[in-house]
This record gives sequence, structure tokens and C-alpha cells, in this order.
Amino acid sequence: MASLLSEDSCHFVENEPCCHPVEEDDENIEFEPKEPKKSRVKQSIHKSFFILGGVIIIFVAIRNTLTWHLQRCWGASGDFWQALWAQVYDYFEGDKWIIGFWGTNVVACVIFWYLNAFFLFVDITGRPSFLRSYKIQADKNVPVKKPQLIKALKVVLFNQLVVSTLFTLACMPLMEWRCNSVVRELPTFSWVLVELAVFLIVEEIGFYYSHRLLHHPLIYKHVHKLHHEWTSPIGLTAIYAHPVEHIVSSLLPSSLGPIIMGSHIATIWMWFIMVISSAVNAHCGYHLPFFPSPEAHDFHHLKFTNCFGTLGILDRLHGTDVLFRKSKQYDRHILLTNLTPVAATFPDSPKKSK
Repeated sequence: MASLLSEDSCHFVENEPCCHPVEEDDENIEFEPKEPKKSRVKQSIHKSFFILGGVIIIFVAIRNTLTWHLQRCWGASGDFWQALWAQVYDYFEGDKWIIGFWGTNVVACVIFWYLNAFFLFVDITGRPSFLRSYKIQADKNVPVKKPQLIKALKVVLFNQLVVSTLFTLACMPLMEWRCNSVVRELPTFSWVLVELAVFLIVEEIGFYYSHRLLHHPLIYKHVHKLHHEWTSPIGLTAIYAHPVEHIVSSLLPSSLGPIIMGSHIATIWMWFIMVISSAVNAHCGYHLPFFPSPEAHDFHHLKFTNCFGTLGILDRLHGTDVLFRKSKQYDRHILLTNLTPVAATFPDSPKKSK
């Protein structure tokens, strides 16, 4: 495994690069000596503490104030969320297959297509036109080519209706062995926060290392290359992937946390909604106001050699964000809290005359 994930794992395979070569005259990237590993480890630890510490601080801050009120809304019998969940549970008579199996697949499909309906409309029609100013790669997929889109739709539907369905079916015995996740009583709000923190950590580790593995030349050409046909991704391409990749790098990392924790099905649905929303946003190609920045993953599709993770912690640890941190995209990798496009705030550097 160590050799497969070595830092030199991205190279040419049969005259075909597994990763896009970085152009020598790229005006947005300045080359510097490689950063010492000790420094990368230190900064990765700092980033880990910043992200996880921030979650803990927020949790502690609200524990004695908002948590009590949110807990009443979330879990107390007769309150909104518990009452709503009880209606769903009673309507299907607590059937674990209807709620756990079919319900999970329906929730995942509905949220995926609900979000992509908007982005597909924009990508196909170009309307509303003002959103063009928020496009990350302004000259790409304007509009999306019909043959590419049809191919993507076929792959996505197969992954959703066949691969994801079979994967959920395979996970059912694991969830039954771990716990009975389909029950009438919701977990406490505090426990849900703990579970979500665990999910984030497990998903970051699982996605980063599986993604790095998929970029190895022995695997890339046969599996991951399909996903990287889109150097400027659109929301639909979040699960435009080989079935093996969809299982190993999408479904497994996001499902391991709930399996380990033996989570309630409602918590699992909430987590999957978060994961799918994040994946669609990361691939959408637009850096929209008040949405998490998709610059890092968009950069990965553009250059192939950086930004393999989701939170960026392991990228920092392994030095797989060096080019990204020296690029204009890194300056733009912020939460946009106003209506001014980041490309206007951080414009491209003028091209050097040759």
C-alpha cells in the first residue's frame, strides 16, 4: 500500500499521463523548493486542531444554551422532529426494508437530482446569465456539450439505480449486526453532533487514501480516468465514475462512519444529504455566494496532482496541496460572503509575454 501511495505515483503510463502535466508557463503558479515533511506534518496538525477544535468549541459554546432548546425540538416526545419522524415510522409500520433500504435510496436520489436540476438548467441554458461571473473555469462547458451530457447521465443513472442499490443491500446485514437503526425514538441532539464529527473524520481518511490509490498508474487508466474526463466538472459528475470507484471512493468512505457508530437511520439520512450536497457543490463549477468553496476540488480536476481530500487535512500532511497553495485558486478558496465574484476580487495575473 505504501508504494502505491508514494508521492511519485503520478506518472506516464503507456504514453498517457495519469495526471495532467503542469504547464511551465502557468502564470498562476510559482515553483519553489519542496517544503520539508516536518513542516507539513506540523501544519497538518495545526489544521486538524483548527477544524476539529473549532467543532468542539462550537459544541461546548452551544451545549448549555442552544442545545437544550434544540434538544427539545429534536428529541422530546411530541416536539416537531420527533413527531414528524414518528409519523414516517408509523406510516410504514417500522418496516426496516421500506425505511432503511428503500428510504435511504430515495433520499439519496431525491437530494442529488434536486440540487442538480438547478445546475443542469444553468449549464444547458446559460440562464440566469449573471451566474456566469461565478463560474470557476469561465471558458469551459458553456454550454455543456450534448454527447458528454448524455454519456454522463447514463453513467450516473447506472451508479444510482444499480451500484448504489446493491451496495445498500449489502450494508443492511452490517447495520442489523451493528444495531437496529430503524427505531421510533430519535437519538439526542448532542449524540448526533458527536456522530457527525466521527463521520467527518472517517470520511476524510477513507476518501483521501482511496482517491490517492485510484490515481496510481496501475489503477488510474482502468478506473479513475473516466471521472477525470471532465477537467471542468459539473454537478452531475459528482458520481460520474467507474462502478468500482463509486463503491471504493464514494459509498464506502461515507458509509463507514454510520456503520462504525451504529447510527439511527434518520442520522444516516441527514449525513448522506450533507455528503451528497457537498459532492455536488464541489463539482458544480460555480463559486457561489454563501456556499462552501469548490475551488480545491475544481483545481484537482484541472491539474490532477493536488487536492485529493475533502477537508484538506491529509493533503497538508502529505504535501499534496503544494501547487494549489501557490495558485490563484487558493487565494479564491474562501467562503464568499458578498455578491462580488472571487475572480473579480482575485483576478488572474497578466500573462507574461514570451
